[in-house]
Amino acid sequence: MTTSVAALPGSPSTASRQNPRWRRRISLRESLLGLAFCLPAIAGLGIFVIFPLFQAIFLSTRGTDINGDPTRSVGAANFAKLLTPEFGQVLLHTLEFTAFVVIVGVLLPMALAVPLAQRLPGMKALRTLFTLPFAYSASAASVVWLLMLDPSMSPVNWVLRLFGVTPPGWITESPWALLTVAWATVWVVTGFNLLVLGAGLAGVDEEVLEAARIDGATGLRQFIHVVLPMISPSVFFAIVTTTLTALQALGQVQVITDGGPNGSTSTLVYSIFHNAFENGNNDYGLASAQGLVLLIFGIALAAIQFGVVERRVHYR
Repeated sequence: MTTSVAALPGSPSTASRQNPRWRRRISLRESLLGLAFCLPAIAGLGIFVIFPLFQAIFLSTRGTDINGDPTRSVGAANFAKLLTPEFGQVLLHTLEFTAFVVIVGVLLPMALAVPLAQRLPGMKALRTLFTLPFAYSASAASVVWLLMLDPSMSPVNWVLRLFGVTPPGWITESPWALLTVAWATVWVVTGFNLLVLGAGLAGVDEEVLEAARIDGATGLRQFIHVVLPMISPSVFFAIVTTTLTALQALGQVQVITDGGPNGSTSTLVYSIFHNAFENGNNDYGLASAQGLVLLIFGIALAAIQFGVVERRVHYR
C-alpha cells in the first residue's frame, strides 16, 4: 500500500528542490547568512589582530620623534639595534622565566590535583583555597609576594631563620630576583591549571582504573601509564595557556623588581613596555621590532608544542 504526502503550503516541491537554480538561490542565501554571522568575528580579528600586526611592521621600519610619531624610513636599523649582548640577555631571561613558569606551573597543580580529586571530607574547601589565586590579578599577586618577602616583616625569612638559613635578597640579588618574579607568576597560574587538571581527573573512567589495578598497575606506575595518557589533553591545554601567560607577563616584573637589579629580570615584554612607554622614551620603532621578535618567539614555541608535545596527547 502506498501513501502520498501532500506538500505543505509554501514548501518547495520535490521537482523544485531538484532544480539547480533553486539550489543556487538557497546556497547564496545560506552563504550570506553565514557571512553575516561571521562578520563580528572577522571585524574583531581585523581590528585587534591584523591591523596591529601591519602597524607594528610599519613602525618597525620607521624612526620616531620625541613625541613617538613615526618619521622617515630607517629600513632594518631598529632590528640591527637588537643584535647586542644586552638584548641577548633579555631573550635569555625570557626563556628562563618561561621555562620555570611552565614546568613548575604545570607539575605543581598536577601534584595537587591528584590528592584533591579524592572524595574525602574537606576536599571541596581545600580545592577552593588552592584555586583562589586564580582570581588575583598579576599586580595584586605581586603586592602579596612583596609583603611576603619584605625583609622587615617577611614570614618566609622568619621560617628560614628558624632553621638557621640566612635569607637571600629575594628582589635585590640577581639570581633570586627572576626566581621571585617567576614564582609569583606560578602562584597565579596554579589556580587555573588546578581547575583544568582537576576536571580532567574527574573524567577518568573508574572501570579503567580498576582494570589497571587488577593487572598490577598501582601508585605512580598507574598514574604515569594509565591516568596521565587519559588526562593528556588537559595537560597539553595547561602547557599552552601557561606558556602564553609567561610570555605576556608584565605586571609582576613592574611591581616586584621593575626590571632590576641591573636588568636581571628584564623580560621581552617588559623591554617592549620600557622602550615604548616608560620614562618618556616613546621609541615605538624599536619597541615594534621587539614585538615582532616576540611574535616569532611565540610562534616557534607553539610550533614545538604542537609538533612535539601534541603527538603524545591521546584524544578520546
